[in-house]
Amino acid sequence: MVDGMTATYDPTALPSPAATAPHAAAVRARGLSRVFGQGEAAVHALRDVDVDFAAGEFTAIMGPSGSGKSTLLYLLAGLETQTAGHVELAGQTLTSLSDNELTILRRDRVGFVFQSFNLLPMFTAKENILLPAQLAGRKADPKWFDTIITTLGLGGRLDHRPSELSGGQAQRVAIARAMIMRPEVIFADEPTGNLDSRSGLEVLGFLRHSVRQLGQTVVMVTHDPVAAAHASRVVLLADGRLAGEICDPTPESILASLDALRPAAL
Repeated sequence: MVDGMTATYDPTALPSPAATAPHAAAVRARGLSRVFGQGEAAVHALRDVDVDFAAGEFTAIMGPSGSGKSTLLYLLAGLETQTAGHVELAGQTLTSLSDNELTILRRDRVGFVFQSFNLLPMFTAKENILLPAQLAGRKADPKWFDTIITTLGLGGRLDHRPSELSGGQAQRVAIARAMIMRPEVIFADEPTGNLDSRSGLEVLGFLRHSVRQLGQTVVMVTHDPVAAAHASRVVLLADGRLAGEICDPTPESILASLDALRPAAL
């Protein structure tokens, strides 16, 4: 059951995953650094990070508070500018793009899911989902739209405005909006942070389902080991540097790794 509706998944009715090789990098960072401020007030949020995120996989980024995980996510998505190094996304180096080209790449080839949903209150769920296509001056693929709506169990909520949706439903609308342009990567920043545990688990299940059945690539920042355990890989940060990774994570293995990092991050 999903917020009073039964979500029925039929993998045979869904398109096959993206043709991209499953271990090819959808996004990669090389020598990535970010410094805020100058002189004695300078804060090194990220330090010389090299990391790849594979296409068709669900990766979580974790670390102690202040480790640089949100900074890394925003740099990978082209929402912030690095101090040094570069990011390659969808086969393009972000620093080589003009502001207009970067805006178009983010609109057409990147999806975003935030903790606060960021839905427009005057629009229905359907209008919010279709907004990226409208802004691009294009029509969404109706078959892809139907696939997303079926996958996320939103068929009975399309005419509802955000104020008429539960938190879980609103976040699923945000995920549908992020997927509508078939982006290379969906970046999710604490997507379950404003949800109760039940709704949070449902949203995480939908994200994992989109990776396994629709070939989507998801990179998620979270502080929650249970949320991160839905990913196939966890990238660990401490003090702005890479501090290892966990494949096939469990909440227990994540907690143990985070406990080991905290003394080094103080």
